[in-house]
Amino acid sequence: MSQEEIAREAIKHALKALRRRHLVEEGAHAPAFIALSKPILHQGSEWKGKAENLEMELQQCYKAQSRLSEQLVVEVAESRTSKASLQEKEAAVADLQKELSEKRDECSQLVADLEEKIKALELVVSENKEIRAQLEEMSIRAKNAEAENKVLIDRWMLEKMKDAERLNEANALYEDMIERLRASGLEKLARQQVDGVVRQSEEGAEYFLESTIPSTCTNRIPAHDGGCASILFEYNSGKLITGGQDGSIKMWDTNTGSLTRTLNGCIGSVLDLTITHDNRSIIAASSSNKLYAWDVNLGRVRHTLTGHMDKVCAVDVSKFSSRHVVSAAYDRTIKVWDLQKGYCTNTIMFPKNCNALSFSMDGQTICSGHVDGNLRLWDIEKGKLLSEVAAHSNAVTSISLSRNGNVILTSGRDNVHNLFDMRSLEVCGTLRATGNRVASNWSRSCISPDDNYVAAGSADGSVYIWSISKADIVSTLKEHTASVLCCSWSGHGKPLASADKNGIICTWT
Repeated sequence: MSQEEIAREAIKHALKALRRRHLVEEGAHAPAFIALSKPILHQGSEWKGKAENLEMELQQCYKAQSRLSEQLVVEVAESRTSKASLQEKEAAVADLQKELSEKRDECSQLVADLEEKIKALELVVSENKEIRAQLEEMSIRAKNAEAENKVLIDRWMLEKMKDAERLNEANALYEDMIERLRASGLEKLARQQVDGVVRQSEEGAEYFLESTIPSTCTNRIPAHDGGCASILFEYNSGKLITGGQDGSIKMWDTNTGSLTRTLNGCIGSVLDLTITHDNRSIIAASSSNKLYAWDVNLGRVRHTLTGHMDKVCAVDVSKFSSRHVVSAAYDRTIKVWDLQKGYCTNTIMFPKNCNALSFSMDGQTICSGHVDGNLRLWDIEKGKLLSEVAAHSNAVTSISLSRNGNVILTSGRDNVHNLFDMRSLEVCGTLRATGNRVASNWSRSCISPDDNYVAAGSADGSVYIWSISKADIVSTLKEHTASVLCCSWSGHGKPLASADKNGIICTWT
């Protein structure tokens, strides 16, 4: 039986006891009340009032008893609630004591870990001291090695200067021999003996005439829609080859200015052109990340060379063999291709994008100009950087070799055209002019076939001609109305061709 039921039973029992007591008292007083009522009837009304008062008091007692019963029930409920709350608090205290014990154990473990870490830290500090001592020792060794290296570099540079002097002497003797051969009427034999330029057994040997200073525009040809970025002449011919933003390759008769042939198949803009020495293949660098090689006789694409991951901006074919082609793209690579088999044979990677490149005369070295303004020479077989020089303060836009292969012409966005000795990479000439501004990262300049003049286009639409020996302007050609992007000189000494941003080709004599 629950406590609430026990309380109810106790209340009922108390009420019954009170009723019995009331009845007993009422029965005990009844005779006296009867006896007294007779003689004292006159007091009846008074006693009746008292009885009524007592009855009312009894009712009030009952009401008070009821209130007390209800209060007792409430007190019992509150007692139960307090007891439950006490039990919960006792349980919470037990949990807190357990948690406190766990925290004490955890704290003890942390103290042990801290002591272990302190020991490890002391060990690391001691090792650090030893490493610092070793570092100081290695720094001293490095300084000594650097000093020794500087001495070795100085000795190497001295030997290099001596070698350059010997090469210059040999070159002077060679040039003197060429002049003597020319004077004696043996010019053809001299050309056959030039190393890496013309070989008697090489098909497509070039024949050069003395270049003339151009002054007159003989043809003004609307060649391409959207601009023309590359032009060149066939070897031993006056035919001009142009490549444009419209993706077409066109061949022109410079005597009449008429179109003789159009080669299609290139996807994307043509950014650079080259032709083999036998005039059988034309190779185009494209903005579609590919190179296209046309068979000129058949008029169709012979090879599509893929492998670059960005636009191909420069291409050249070996001057020693018509088999090897080199290309540069904005994926920071130079690739060497076998044109007969149509695949890549070597890939050279470098940190800065290349805008222009050219083969050396012996076909073993690649000259490349980069956006950081540096001129770099590479071994074609090993892909090794042979030498490097800061050619311009801004990006190099063009590289061109002289006919004898001893001079490299570079043009840059700093509006300067430099001539470098191929063997020592020393500057042997600097050309600039007021108003001459290089128009783009792929603006191409050129050297005349007799190595006497340099031609370069400008953003103001002019073509500037410098004399290499005088390092001064000898002619300024004005016909274009847009930025001139490229120039090319015929191997016959004339004409000179130039192309602008609107796709207009001008020939000059």
